[in-house]
Amino acid sequence: MNIVDLHEPERVNRAPDDVEVLLSSGDFLQDGFRIFKVELRLYNERTDEKLGTYSLITSFVETDKGSVEMVYDEGFRGKEVLSRASTFLTSNLGVSGLILRSIISLREKIT
Repeated sequence: MNIVDLHEPERVNRAPDDVEVLLSSGDFLQDGFRIFKVELRLYNERTDEKLGTYSLITSFVETDKGSVEMVYDEGFRGKEVLSRASTFLTSNLGVSGLILRSIISLREKIT
């Protein structure tokens, strides 16, 4: 089961412009789910002369029971937006929050 948990799923109907892999070992267990991969994905959507590029950052979590892609952040965030988001997540225990949110979403669809 692959879930795209966005208000407008067509926004991610293409390859991302950039990807930051946060976890890829495949040996992490959480609440009965084996976590294979956790990524942040960047989709650049449009550019404004004054504000720069409008970025959509999604989290992608792949488990043994399906995958979930959902909005992490969006807006005019400047340069190196994906790198800064990744650094923030990994230094503030945010990866576990992404995983838990994704498992909750998967569990709702499975049951």
